[in-house]
Amino acid sequence: MRVLLVGAGGVGTAVTRIVARRKFLTHLVVADYDHSRARAAVDALPGRGERFSALRLDASDEAAVRKALAEHRCDLLLNATDPRFVMPLFRAALATGVHYVDMAMSLSAPHASRPYEECGVKLGDAQFELAERWAESGRTALVGMGVEPGLSDVFARYAADELFDEIDEIGVRDGADLTVEGYEFAPSFSIWTTIEECLNPPVVYERDRGWFTTVPFSEPEVFDFPEGIGPVECVNVEHEEVLLIPRWLDARRVTFKYGLGDDFIARLKTLHELGLDSTARVTVPGADGPVRVSPRDVVAACLPDPATLGDRMTGKTCAGTWVKGTKDRKAREVYLYHVVDNQWSMREYGSQAVVWQTAVNPVVALELLSTGAWSGEGVLGPEALPARPFLDLLTEYGSPWGLREQG
Repeated sequence: MRVLLVGAGGVGTAVTRIVARRKFLTHLVVADYDHSRARAAVDALPGRGERFSALRLDASDEAAVRKALAEHRCDLLLNATDPRFVMPLFRAALATGVHYVDMAMSLSAPHASRPYEECGVKLGDAQFELAERWAESGRTALVGMGVEPGLSDVFARYAADELFDEIDEIGVRDGADLTVEGYEFAPSFSIWTTIEECLNPPVVYERDRGWFTTVPFSEPEVFDFPEGIGPVECVNVEHEEVLLIPRWLDARRVTFKYGLGDDFIARLKTLHELGLDSTARVTVPGADGPVRVSPRDVVAACLPDPATLGDRMTGKTCAGTWVKGTKDRKAREVYLYHVVDNQWSMREYGSQAVVWQTAVNPVVALELLSTGAWSGEGVLGPEALPARPFLDLLTEYGSPWGLREQG
């Protein structure tokens, strides 16, 4: 399998380090708008001249992406960019006739008049609009295949197949005890994406209502995370799992809640109040005249790159899926989870825990697609495919998952 990886940031670079230890890829082309970043990711790898190459590529230029896919004879495009670039990459892969995998889905837009009650454009809607064309192409578009969404959806499928007869609620819960020395505020993941998902109206699914929205940071609850992380307050956040899981699995309710903490929430609210979360460009003075910039891009530029924080980070991050239902007519409640210790990921891969945990899952998926253990046609979420092969291979990668009976 020959793969074009678009995006050589923290997650993309972690992907290259994981892939380098596996033999299933014939060649990986690492592409980024910043060629030096793609080059640095490749130069750090063993056997770089044989299995890896670097390319400058603008992810927003659909024609250039199509050309790169064709010239490098790629079988699949792996999207490791932020959600702004999903659709040009998604369309380029479809037009070129290659498979596609991403970790975040096309952007949402709030309802024009009732943003905190009704959905407007939902996450992934633009991709699912092309599902028929993807099915006709005979190619796989595997969407939302990171850790959350991604592994969390695999957990949901595993629970439905092997742990429950009927499911009442599927709740993805994410929490960590990570700290970054020397910074008062240093998010461990892309602040651009974090602002997008945390300040948009959260989506909830209920069987009797379908998808609907609430106000940001609603329904706070304290969830006790495993492996020493402990209790963390979690709140509703917009996330792809809520839009994906009900398409393939039957549950009365589906939610996503993120452990943010009061301080983080307060800072996000301040950014919103000041208009610094906006992606609309504004005009500011510059040395050579007026410059048009996005406030959110300015915020991102002022904060440290999450990929560079590993040496200053301590603690663990946990992604997991809390499932409630019945098995053999008895109530059951489990939490399926995956924990990564930053000290381990830095020692083993030189990548901080959050980006490594995100990166390992699409690599596992690529290997399953390359062997045929996973296959399908059309636009598919991770829960559309069998869970057991994925979980077994994830463990083989040296990163086991856990199951905790609740209650």
